[in-house]
Amino acid sequence: MSKTFALLRKNSFVLLLLAAFVLSDLLISYWDPMVTSRRFYKNDFTKTLYHHGWQNHGPVFYGNSAVTGAYIEQDSRSKLIEMGLSYGKLTDLKAILEQGRFHVEDQLVIGIDVHTMLDILETDPTYPWFKPWYQPYVYAYRDYFRDSGTEAVRQLYKGITRLDAAELTRYEPRWIDKELYFGRIEADKLKAKEADYDRRFGWVSQHEYKDNLAALDWIIRYAQSQSLPLRVVWMPWNRDYALPRYMPGLQQDVNARLQAAGVPTLDLLTAYDPKYMHDLVHLSRQEGAPVFTKEVDAWLDSLAKSSK
Repeated sequence: MSKTFALLRKNSFVLLLLAAFVLSDLLISYWDPMVTSRRFYKNDFTKTLYHHGWQNHGPVFYGNSAVTGAYIEQDSRSKLIEMGLSYGKLTDLKAILEQGRFHVEDQLVIGIDVHTMLDILETDPTYPWFKPWYQPYVYAYRDYFRDSGTEAVRQLYKGITRLDAAELTRYEPRWIDKELYFGRIEADKLKAKEADYDRRFGWVSQHEYKDNLAALDWIIRYAQSQSLPLRVVWMPWNRDYALPRYMPGLQQDVNARLQAAGVPTLDLLTAYDPKYMHDLVHLSRQEGAPVFTKEVDAWLDSLAKSSK
């Protein structure tokens, strides 16, 4: 016992330093500035909660940025919460539901486009379900603390050198809205984007979307266990350009699971005139999104009537 106390005394400074770090990290984690402070970058999941008064329950239209661009929540009769996440995948939705970060009620509509099922697609690392419980908060979001900290130091310097107290607390609020897509991209840029997609993903086989297929199976079982109506929309692709080579096989794999579970699907993958598209995967907000929103509303209405 005496040896233990001697060891603790010898390393007391290091232990106190460690305890101070752990305590401060716990306090910062409780504050959660990545969510609560406008000084810090906001991901699309946080933006969804922010724009709904931090409500964490209700009917949902989930997907990636294709859903964000296509579904106009305020104009929709269905009143689904638009939960389009930048680079969102079904593995993300599984994590949201598993961890209880959002409780879907009444119905869950999932928009699947050519990227939603790709395991290999890089995503936003700030989504909270990616942070291991044991990882320090400050370390997990170190790049964003560095960005906001640099700004704070700069404003502190300005305030002191200019003798202006207002400068001490001034900062640029981080963008809180989601990205929408206006107008149409030029054909030469779309051709280049098509070639880029093919280079990055054209070789994909089932192995590169197996995790998202497994997530789909889990979501189907979850919806059944919760008596939650599940619907799937195949999101539009610009049909002036060839579909990614993996899409027929992927769509077949997904549809087989949906049909076996009796999940209604609306296939709009190549349904829209290219004049409605902003680029290859996003509808134009002015032309395409209103048409899409009305079509989804009509489809959901027909499903509701047929179930009565």
